[in-house]
Formats: sequence, structure tokens, C-alpha cells
Amino acid sequence: MTVVFKTFELRSKAYCDLINITDHVQNSLYDSGLNNGIVNVHVAGSTGAISTIEYEPGLVQHDIKELLEKLIPYDKNYAHHKTWHDYNGAGHLRSFLIKTSQTFPFKDQKLIHGTWQQIVFIECDEKGRHRTIYCTIIGD
Repeated sequence: MTVVFKTFELRSKAYCDLINITDHVQNSLYDSGLNNGIVNVHVAGSTGAISTIEYEPGLVQHDIKELLEKLIPYDKNYAHHKTWHDYNGAGHLRSFLIKTSQTFPFKDQKLIHGTWQQIVFIECDEKGRHRTIYCTIIGD
């Protein structure tokens, strides 16, 4: 087994920006030279998240944002705010719920995923950020 480490950069917007990163991950696989294995996609930090969705306007622009706002609203006064005197408690909780890493299989240098399934980065913070996404690719 060989391990290859790749990164790519993103610029996100505040409050639940969802960015389709499938092509970036796929390009990392091509660049790795590995044929079969797994890729772990990770964002460092505690206010970002990695997941999969069907990346289409209704789900991305409305339904996911609405669901997260019902579960973990941005305008609630979280204890985190009192500790750090910032206002991104919801971002930390959303990241905790969704997670900062996901692992995906690949075969013949191609991600294995459903027809409409894409890998997304979700900005959970109350401000846009510059993010580095890390791909650890393990295979042969």
C-alpha cells in the first residue's frame, strides 16, 4: 500500500455555504497515480464539515440550510459565546454533528459514489473563510 497526501484550497461564504468538491477530490485521485483504495477527505478546524449530498438547488440552497437552522440555529445564545466572546457556537455544533472527515473508496482511479451523489464542504462558521482540504489517499 502507498499513501499519497494532496491538498486544495477553498474560499467559503458565511452561514452554511455548501461547496461541491467532488471534482477536486477526483483530481487528487488522478494526480496520486494510485488505482484502487480509499481517500479520506478532511477539513482542519472545528467550524467546517465534509459530507455527501445530491447537489441540486432545492436541497443545497434551501432544505439543508433550513434543517440545520431548525436543529442548531445561529441566533441562539450558546455557552461557547460566553467562554470565547465570539458568536460561532452554532458553527462548532454543526461541525460536531456533520463531522470534519469522510472516507470514500475508489477503483480504477475513480471515486465510487452514486449517480447523483457529490462530496461537499459545508461552512458552518458565521463568517467566510479560506479553507484547506486535505486528501489522504491510500491504495495501490
